[in-house]
Amino acid sequence: MSQTNIILTGFMGSGKSTVGRALAARLGATLIDTDQVIEQRTNCRISEIFARQGEAAFRLMEADLARELAARHDLVIATGGGFFTNQENISALQQSGRIFCLTATPQDILNRVKKQGQIRPLLQQSNPLEQINQLLRERESVYRQFPQIPTSGQTIDQVVDTIINLMTSDSY
Repeated sequence: MSQTNIILTGFMGSGKSTVGRALAARLGATLIDTDQVIEQRTNCRISEIFARQGEAAFRLMEADLARELAARHDLVIATGGGFFTNQENISALQQSGRIFCLTATPQDILNRVKKQGQIRPLLQQSNPLEQINQLLRERESVYRQFPQIPTSGQTIDQVVDTIINLMTSDSY
C-alpha cells in the first residue's frame, strides 16, 4: 500500500468496520475504527457518550481524531456514520487519502444493526426504519461527495475488490 490512507464512510450498518477489517488485512495496512478509538479513549460506549455528554461533545471528539489521523499514513480508516457531517473532518482526511462511501438499502442497514445487537443512539425511535430513511436523506449531500460503493447484495470480498480496483485505476 502506498502512503495514501483509505477512508470508509457511510451510514451505520453500511459495512464500514467489516469491510475495513477485510481491506486492511488484504493490504497489510492498519485498521483504525474511529468509533472504537473514541470508546477506548473515553472508556465509554458511544451510546453512553451521547446520553451523558450529548451528540455535540461526541462530534468534537471525532474532529480531534480526524486531525490526528490526517497526519498518519498507510491506514484503512472506518469512520462513524456521522463523522463527515463536519466539513472540517472531510477537509482533514481528504488530504491524507481517498474517501469512499459504502451504501446499503435502508432495510439491510436495519437488519445489520439489529444483528449487531447494539442499541444505536440515533435509532432509539419507535420506527427505526423511518429514522434511517430520514437520516439518509439528511446526510445524502455529504455522502454523495465520495465514490459510492454498494454493499447490499455484495460479499465482503467483492466490496474490497471494488475499492482496490478504484484505488489502482487512473480514472479515480
